[in-house]
This record gives sequence, C-alpha cells and structure tokens, in this order.
Amino acid sequence: MSVPAQQGPVGGFARPRRLRDPAAILQTARHIADDLVDGLGGPRVRSAARGIRRLLACEGVALSGLSGELTVAGTLPRDVDVAAIVDEVLHTEHRRRRAEVIAEPLVVHDELAGVLVAAGTARVSALREVAGVLVAALERGRLEASAEEASEAELRALRAEISPHFVYNALTVVAGLVRPDPARSRELLLDFADYIRYSLAGHGEYTTVADEFHAIETYLALQRAVLGDRLKMQVRVAPEVLAVAIPYLVLQPLVENAVRHGIERRTGGGTVQVLGEAEGSDCVISVEDDGAGMDPGDAERLLAEGGAGARDTGGMGLANVDRRLRNVYGPWFGLVVETAEGAGTRVVVRVPRFQPGVVP
Repeated sequence: MSVPAQQGPVGGFARPRRLRDPAAILQTARHIADDLVDGLGGPRVRSAARGIRRLLACEGVALSGLSGELTVAGTLPRDVDVAAIVDEVLHTEHRRRRAEVIAEPLVVHDELAGVLVAAGTARVSALREVAGVLVAALERGRLEASAEEASEAELRALRAEISPHFVYNALTVVAGLVRPDPARSRELLLDFADYIRYSLAGHGEYTTVADEFHAIETYLALQRAVLGDRLKMQVRVAPEVLAVAIPYLVLQPLVENAVRHGIERRTGGGTVQVLGEAEGSDCVISVEDDGAGMDPGDAERLLAEGGAGARDTGGMGLANVDRRLRNVYGPWFGLVVETAEGAGTRVVVRVPRFQPGVVP
C-alpha cells in the first residue's frame, strides 16, 4: 500500500533551500520543539514536519506516532511503500532505508515514541541530529505533562486532607445547638457547607486572596464553635490585595495547621493571626500562632521532603503548598517558616501581585 502524499503543482513540491544562517537554523529547531510539546499526536505536528523539511532541505518529511498514521510535509515517492517501512521500524525499533527514503526511530526514555521519515537527499548524519531535537522536544513535553499531573495530584491530596476529627466535632456542636440556639445552629451549618464546598468542589487552578480569606474565616468560625474561648483569632487583609490571584488552597492548609498543631495541643488554647498586605509589587500573607511551635530543623526538613511522620505533624500540607508556590512563581517564592519549640509558628507567603498566566 502506498502512502498518499501531499500534492502540489505538477512535478511535486520544490525542494526547500538549505538553511545556512545559524540563527535561522536555531530558530527553526526551537519552533519544531515548541510544535511537538503536545507529542506526535498534538495539533501542531504538521507545522513541525514543515520545519523539519526546511532543516533537512529534502523533498518530503513524515512523522508518525505509534499508530503508524503519517503526517506529511512535502511529497513522498509513489514507488516506495513508506507505510510498510514505518510499520517495520515500529516493530523492530531500527532504522530502515528503501531507495531515497530513510525512516529513523524516535526513542524517548528507552521507549519507542514514533518514527521520522525523510525522502530525498537528506544525509543520515543530519537526520540523526534532527531526530535528537525531536526526542528532546518529546521528553520535554512528557516532563511538563508529568509536572502538571503531579500538581493536580497534590491539589487533590489537599482537598482530601479534611480532618475527620474536625468534621465530627463541628457537626456535634451544630447538633447540640439545634434546640437551645437554632439560629446559631443554622449559621454554623451554612458555614460548614460553605467550608466543604470550597475544600472539595472542582475549582480551577487559581483563585483570589479574597476567596481564600473567606474560606479561612469560615474555617475559624467553625473551630471557634468547637474550641470555644480556647481559640482567639485575628484576620486582617488590606483591600488592595483582595483581587490578587493565587494558587487555590494555599492559605487554608496553613491556617488549619496553626489550629490543629499549634492551638489544639495547648491546654489553655491560643491565638491565630492571619494578615494580608501589599509590600511594593508583592502580596505578603502571614499565618501566625502562639502555640506549641517546633524545632527549626524539623520545620526545614518537613519543607524539604515532607519528612517522616509529616502527615501527623502537618508537614505534608506545608511541603505541598511550598512546592506548588515554587512551581508557579519560581524558587524565590516558597514558604518561609519561623518557629521554635514553645514559641509558636509564623508561616509567610510572598507572591507577586501580578503574574502572567496566574488568573482566577
């Protein structure tokens, strides 16, 4: 079976002139890499094939994924069964050549990902170099996809970290107020529903400081109902940072850690303070408690690796938030934790007030 070629004027496509300017070569290679970020089945594969044809200055180029379906730029010879050659490469993972057609396997992380076909006068050495560019682009695409999947998995983990102990206590308080104070019971039940909706609902990747602070206030109101006078709270946020976009569920886990691991462990309770303000072009939010605190070295290890037993100490939530901040804003924008045993804990979040691509 012969491969349908893209048809042009009589006599086929004219061979593109070989690129000789280093800047033009590098620019074409960069565009090819960008076109393949979604893989060999992505929407810009044909554009990548055209760029490869310009680099190789050959009559025709084809790209194939593991399905064997070809995306062609230029023209392929009618007297060569290119589909059969591609199928052979997919089964053997070795280069094959028939007349003026060369098919090169594309191996990503020791796994066959597809085939590059060149028809005409392309040199084998040039074909290998272009194949290397394609493999690097496909590897980058896979890494970016893996990073995105990991980020989504971390967000799902945060959503799932609602303490059953807190849920039980909150509902018990609500049930106890149904008869003596039905209005208060209804108010707390609505707060609880709001808290659950925000924590578990399918939000986008980003939200606003205003929404995060609303979730914080709801959570603290419920905890105040559970802990009574043992919990004191102060929440202040400057109006100019309310609209700042931040990653979803960044602040709420920090406040939960302050209550669960700072205040609840103290017999006499304590105070949680949440402050949001603008500092130049940054938005700075701090979550502070005067509770049990911890050894600074332990806090550093929890942020670095999650730490052994981190789920019990709140470290999983802190490490998760820290990684997400660094992934979005860069290495200078992770969490800063100030703590000491018996001296409480202060966690500081600093993010740019405006960041391209971060939109609620």
